[in-house]
Amino acid sequence: MDFNFISKTELFSGISVEDTESMLGCLQAYTKTYTKNTMIYAAGTTTGAMGLVLSGSVRVEQTDLWGNQNIFSTAGPGQVFAEAYACAPGEVLMVDAVAAADCEVLFLNAGKVLKTCPSACQFHSRLVENLLAVMASKNLNLTRKISHISKKSIRARLLSYLSFQALRQDTCCFDIPFNRQQLADYLCVDRSALSNELGKMRDEGLLEFQRNHFCLHTSDYASQGVE
Repeated sequence: MDFNFISKTELFSGISVEDTESMLGCLQAYTKTYTKNTMIYAAGTTTGAMGLVLSGSVRVEQTDLWGNQNIFSTAGPGQVFAEAYACAPGEVLMVDAVAAADCEVLFLNAGKVLKTCPSACQFHSRLVENLLAVMASKNLNLTRKISHISKKSIRARLLSYLSFQALRQDTCCFDIPFNRQQLADYLCVDRSALSNELGKMRDEGLLEFQRNHFCLHTSDYASQGVE
């Protein structure tokens, strides 16, 4: 287990490598590996452990009875998932957590995180503070998604999402964490319709793209006025 890497994650921020290694024992930590598209957590089940991605990536999504998918988030190396459910004992998952790529996950007992262990680890309170910050960030991400999909048209949803990515990455040329189907699922639109709209936007000179890499032509956006 790479304790140096784990100590640099947001969840263990401010905790030394030595203390991180010591705390993992108290938190009943263990690792598991998954191949791409393997189910990690399934909707309808419960869990008491949150996952910290050590390598690869995990996708959190919801699938309805007709097979339509709605992607809520992705977690890459150093990021956590299922923490809200793990911290709410008995709460049934409404989403699936799926390996988006071959991955290794470190699982942590949420009950042990929230309660001070018998040895009263010096940095346990810091861990709880970090977890609260992670969950607050997740809530903000969900709010952003709601903002994107509340737009009426596919173009408006794309402009909202791509504009946010450009602002967050501080560049008009950037990569997004989704392929075309995943982007359509995230924005809750049909893939073909989304691809058609992207083609129109490219033809109009609003943007350029190659797979998941986008370049926005900001001077052409002032006239959009979309909702």
